[in-house]
Amino acid sequence: MTFMESTDQKILALLARDGRMSFTDIGRETGLSTSAAQQRVRRLEQRGLICGYRARLNGKALGRSLVAFVKIIPVGHVTDDTSVVELLEQMPEITACYSVAGDASYLCQAEVGSPEDLDDLLTRIRIAQPVATSTTIVLRTMFADRPLVDEPGAPNGA
Repeated sequence: MTFMESTDQKILALLARDGRMSFTDIGRETGLSTSAAQQRVRRLEQRGLICGYRARLNGKALGRSLVAFVKIIPVGHVTDDTSVVELLEQMPEITACYSVAGDASYLCQAEVGSPEDLDDLLTRIRIAQPVATSTTIVLRTMFADRPLVDEPGAPNGA
C-alpha cells in the first residue's frame, strides 16, 4: 500500500464502511473539525484514492439470488476480443468482467434469478460469439466487498 497518514487511512476505512458518513461524523471519529474532514476527503478524491460513492444493492431482494462465475473461452483463433467484451457489457446480468491469464480469456460474475435464467444467459453468450463457457455457481457468499484499507492499528485483513 502507498504510504499515507494514519488520519487519511482512517478516513478511507470509515468511508469504505459507510460512504454516506457526514463530514461531521468523520471529524468526530478522527479528531478533526468538520471543515478539516471535508478538506481531507476532497484531497483524497483529487489524489484518486476515492473514485466514487454508491449504494450496495441486495441482489436477493431484487430477484437475483443466484450468483455464478463464468469463464469465457474464445473458440478458434480470435484476434480481437472487442466484440466479446461489448456483448458482455450489454448484458445486465453480468455484474463484473475481468480479463484473466490462464485457460480462459475472461472471468465474469453473473447475478440472475434462477438456474433457468443462468442457462438462458449462457446460451445467449454462446450463440452471439464463438466462445465456450465454464460456470461455477456460488452456494454462499462468505464475504465480499472487503475494504482495501484497514483502520490504523487494525490487524491486516480485519
